[in-house]
Amino acid sequence: MIIKRRTAGRLARLLAALAITGVSLLSGLPAAADEPPGTAPAAAAEPPKVDLVLDVSGSMRTADLEGRSRLSVAQQSLDEVVDALPDETQFGIRVLGATYQGTDHNAGCLDTQSLYPVGHTDKVQAKTAVATLRPTGFTPIGLALRGAAQDLGQGQTTRRVVLITDGEDDCAPPDPCDVARELAAQGIHLVIDTLGLSHDDKVRNQLLCIASATGGTYTDVHTEQQLSQKLKQLVGRATVTYQEAPTLAAGTDTCATAPLLAPGVYSDREKFAEHRYYRVPVASGQELRASVSVSLDRAVARDYGVLLQATDPGGQELVRGADAGSGRTDVISTGLRWAATDKAASSAPTPLAAGTAAGGAVCLVVSNSLAAQPGVATDPGLPLELTVDVTAASPAPQDAVLGLGRGWVLLLVLTGAGLLCGLLFGWVARWRISIWREN
Repeated sequence: MIIKRRTAGRLARLLAALAITGVSLLSGLPAAADEPPGTAPAAAAEPPKVDLVLDVSGSMRTADLEGRSRLSVAQQSLDEVVDALPDETQFGIRVLGATYQGTDHNAGCLDTQSLYPVGHTDKVQAKTAVATLRPTGFTPIGLALRGAAQDLGQGQTTRRVVLITDGEDDCAPPDPCDVARELAAQGIHLVIDTLGLSHDDKVRNQLLCIASATGGTYTDVHTEQQLSQKLKQLVGRATVTYQEAPTLAAGTDTCATAPLLAPGVYSDREKFAEHRYYRVPVASGQELRASVSVSLDRAVARDYGVLLQATDPGGQELVRGADAGSGRTDVISTGLRWAATDKAASSAPTPLAAGTAAGGAVCLVVSNSLAAQPGVATDPGLPLELTVDVTAASPAPQDAVLGLGRGWVLLLVLTGAGLLCGLLFGWVARWRISIWREN
């Protein structure tokens, strides 16, 4: 027994030594995605701002959402959203049709006011204000959207309006679609997302129009859970996505005429099944990092995708991101990385255009296989957001310690380690058998 214990102890120490050696060798491999030490994300110029516009008109008393009234479902969802608000988000609530109980159309169509001002949120006060609402009046959506833009104020960071309604505006003018276009034309970085609680085609078309005019999204809501999840997602997107205001960039249909982009965040619109081109200067020894997100702000056909490619000016593909899509979501994203090195240039299937790897421009191509569902407007194009960064290239794997970045060398090392372990286990097994026979 003593001999067996000693043998087991020696075997355990031997295996531990082999494991430590393997980890030490493999730890020399560089992490391609590592960021330079000390790098910190840039701080937002101002906090994210969200103003929620809630319809409290008479039709919101309709009890067709899981047996509950539309307003009660919205109130419960708002309570959950307020409880989950990030500390940095400035949040406000505006209502329409909440106070006027008469029948005068002109008076009822002026009925919109800020229920809770945009700012740091006292959650108890905000939830109490929402709980007191009762379905009352008319539906002046256009006027309420103008009021929400004033609530959010001016600034460089994109602000978000989330409209919850069950009906079509019955107070035009102003027409809510025209108001949305008016706000978008002012260049005040305002995005309007719409959530529909009724399933009427006229209401759906109007809410789609409002959202598409500002690059927002439209969602047809059927349950309280769906409404809560969507509200949390939209408020979270205001916090995460828009840390800086995107710059407008008009992509073209060829690389030669594409706009030249510096590192930053850009917004554009892409038509269905279109290829859109942009150029980015990338010098030798630098790495291009790019990502694109396309918002599905209207109903699209199933089986779709978005692709981001980097090519040289002659059209030769350098790298492509993973094809993203086919999921049921309102935003699809993909990205890529490409290092401009002499080895990358020389290993391309065909020679790169002059200057690409030595200070020229790489072309970014955003493509989509989207198609609109019947009856859905195709203009304007789908909102897209393009993020571009150019950094020092990461260490190439082949330059790592012991050359372990080369696939064939790594394969030989692993094969040798496996063979050595097999021989050691075989020798130990034979040794234990011989000792057992002697005893």
